[in-house]
Amino acid sequence: MEQKKSNEQWLLLTAVFIIATCGLIYELVAGTLASYVLGDSVTQFSTIIGVYLFSMGVGSFLSKYFNKHLLTWFIQIELLVGLIGGFSSIILFLTFPVAASFRLILYAVVFFTGMLVGLEIPILMRILKDKVEFKDLVSKVFTFDYIGALLASLIFPLLLVPYLGLMRTSLFFGIMNVLVGMYLLQKFKTEIVRNTALKVAAVLFLLAELVAFVLSDKIMHFSESLVFNDPIIYSTSTPYQRIAITRNKKELKLFLNGNLQFSSFDEYRYHEALVHPPMLAAHNPKKILVMGGGDGLAVREILKYPSVESVTLVDLDAAMTKLFSTQPVLLNINHSSFLNPKVKIYNQDAFIWLRNNHDVYDCAIIDFPDPSNFSIGKLYSYSFYQLLGRALSPNGTAVIQSTSPYVAPKSFWCVDETLKAAGFVTVPYHNYVPSFGEWGYIMAMKQPGYQAPDSFPAGMRFINKETMQQMLNFPEDMKTHQKLAINRLNNQSLVEYFEQEWGNYLDQ
Repeated sequence: MEQKKSNEQWLLLTAVFIIATCGLIYELVAGTLASYVLGDSVTQFSTIIGVYLFSMGVGSFLSKYFNKHLLTWFIQIELLVGLIGGFSSIILFLTFPVAASFRLILYAVVFFTGMLVGLEIPILMRILKDKVEFKDLVSKVFTFDYIGALLASLIFPLLLVPYLGLMRTSLFFGIMNVLVGMYLLQKFKTEIVRNTALKVAAVLFLLAELVAFVLSDKIMHFSESLVFNDPIIYSTSTPYQRIAITRNKKELKLFLNGNLQFSSFDEYRYHEALVHPPMLAAHNPKKILVMGGGDGLAVREILKYPSVESVTLVDLDAAMTKLFSTQPVLLNINHSSFLNPKVKIYNQDAFIWLRNNHDVYDCAIIDFPDPSNFSIGKLYSYSFYQLLGRALSPNGTAVIQSTSPYVAPKSFWCVDETLKAAGFVTVPYHNYVPSFGEWGYIMAMKQPGYQAPDSFPAGMRFINKETMQQMLNFPEDMKTHQKLAINRLNNQSLVEYFEQEWGNYLDQ
């Protein structure tokens, strides 16, 4: 009898471990997915964690109203967690392109998942109270709960997202929840009310999730087809972002987390403006640093200069640089720039890499995504630009893509002010890229006296002496007379400006 109690105790504690692991996975899936499609990862994770913990509290409160057939209720809740949590990513991916209020659906999914998980633990503790002494019960339940949470937090970024993706990850753990419920149904079949009906439901849930798991790529492809106007030729999730490439008869487009990064139809306008002014200002540069630019298009332009001896590219996402180093259609666009022996690639966080760097460069091309969240905003900060100054030679130049001075003038000029505060002489300029509209760049150098070049390398499709002069002139609607904050790590003012300006623009 004692042996039976001990076995049941460990079986139910194992269920606690699995519940904790699965519950946190669903929370991480929702936070990651929200940061993919809505941006601002800090806000998304903060609000989702808050809603999830609150809903667990609601579930814990409601558990006191469950007084009979506790084991039956526990298994029913376990099956529901598996169903809702397992299908959570599918629900969110499919509703994002069409829902009028995606956030309402997002928080509803998080709330109901958290509430069910919050119900489970108190009910399970009451089931175990006759099998374990109270002090041991609390100790063991919370120990298994926290160990499960630790496991989930470790395997999610290291294994699950890179190898399964968000959709398969949530389905996999949904299947685990259902299997736990099915096992408990069999193990405690004499104690379960409506055992047969629950078994049928569990089998149906399991089959539905298995079918969805097998078809997840097709479901993901369908959900993305609702977002993009053109056929998707490639898509994948990495630990850092969702990559999608579309193609029509005229152009190929790259999207990161749903945001357009370039169109093959007009990207030359952007990359010629980004690269050639600072390269010419550096006067026969030999050592070049590129930060961001994982598509190889900036490197393509850099390699047009015979003086270049080496190009060091730092981009966080190895999947991105590998993609643009191996796929023929992409190699055709970037002229196989990553395969050039002069190019060396580091897949590291740019801030950390720059802090540890001891080399000095003649020109730095900074091509990061827009500062839409704090993790990217740090790469536009005073601290980062101080490190950048240390990496440039005395006559070196840098350029920073700095979003649209027309849509977001405060954001653009905040970058300018931050560079000046870090000790740089700045030369702001802008050009028109049809896919983006007016776009801005800021050259930064240690010495004053910039003079616009009279000539450019052969083969330019856009930039020349006349267009360069035009790019240096800003009309009034691209200026701001407001005193702007310096973007520092402890305030991230730039992210606030960016969210406000682009949010207002997109809401119009």
